[in-house]
Amino acid sequence: MITETKQIMNELKSIKDELNYIKVHMVDVDTILTAEEKKLLDESIVNEKARRLTSLEDLKNFRNSTG
Repeated sequence: MITETKQIMNELKSIKDELNYIKVHMVDVDTILTAEEKKLLDESIVNEKARRLTSLEDLKNFRNSTG
């Protein structure tokens, strides 16, 4: 019985170690961009550098002024 308990504890420790490894090396899906998203991001960066973006405040003001 003691040997079985030790074996179970060893297996649990092994599973815990593997789970911790997976957690550390897991990819965050929110950081993965599709090809289309990458293109849009690149375009947005170019537009930001060229100062061609409109602020959210300006958009709200425009929306409110047009009724």
